[in-house]
Amino acid sequence: MNDESTLTRPVGALVHALRILRHLAAQGTAEGVTAIARATDVNGSTCYNILRTLVAEGLVIFDPADKSYRLGLGLVELAVGVLGANPGDLIRPELERLALSHGALMCLWHITDSDRIVLIERAFDPDATRVDLPLGKRLPALIGAVGRMIASHRGLPEAELRRRFDSFHWQRPPRFEAYRDSIAPARARGYAIDQGELYIGVDVVGAIITDAQGTPRYGVSSVTLAGQTDDATRHKIGADLAETCQRIGRSLFSVPHGRDHTPDQDLKILP
Repeated sequence: MNDESTLTRPVGALVHALRILRHLAAQGTAEGVTAIARATDVNGSTCYNILRTLVAEGLVIFDPADKSYRLGLGLVELAVGVLGANPGDLIRPELERLALSHGALMCLWHITDSDRIVLIERAFDPDATRVDLPLGKRLPALIGAVGRMIASHRGLPEAELRRRFDSFHWQRPPRFEAYRDSIAPARARGYAIDQGELYIGVDVVGAIITDAQGTPRYGVSSVTLAGQTDDATRHKIGADLAETCQRIGRSLFSVPHGRDHTPDQDLKILP
């Protein structure tokens, strides 16, 4: 077959798939298959089959609750190497979804080589009374909820873990034994909970994004005022965070590619 001649005969299914993806990107919101088919001028059954394939490949996400489709993080895997985009920009849609779903401040933390976590992105529900933290906020890598998850992947000897623990600044410090004993269950669940220890009156649920080698690269935390969530809700948030972080990790890393603040310095309560 002549290669030049094939250029004039595009593959119909691929053209339709690209049309669907471009429509969802331009739309910016989830839509049902009928609306997508109508907007893209793709036959309904063809559109449905293409969407199912895109879901299977992680390029589109299907919401069974309202039977709608939206762009998935699989597109990040295709784009990140070309664009060199800020991971915060790529992950932000998931932060916004989590924030609106749970009425919480959602924070994305970069885990640095200097053993710190730095706040690089955040999202929140504008209708909720919330806690605020400034971008650029730095904390020791092993403190709080995200810190417990990082510690669960480090496997540090107890003496080293205690040495680091003794340097942390908590507003309501836990006993070392309680901190140590919370690490293994956090690893098993995929998320950790800090109830008013790092910040008095603030509950934090944290999970981490790991690369292909299992190294923690980013942390995601849910931050709410005490009393806004009960124990069951915190575990529900944790399960959502854990699943989301796993999905982001697969998309981003499927191919191996100063002075600490006292906690209350940067914490604000916003109506």
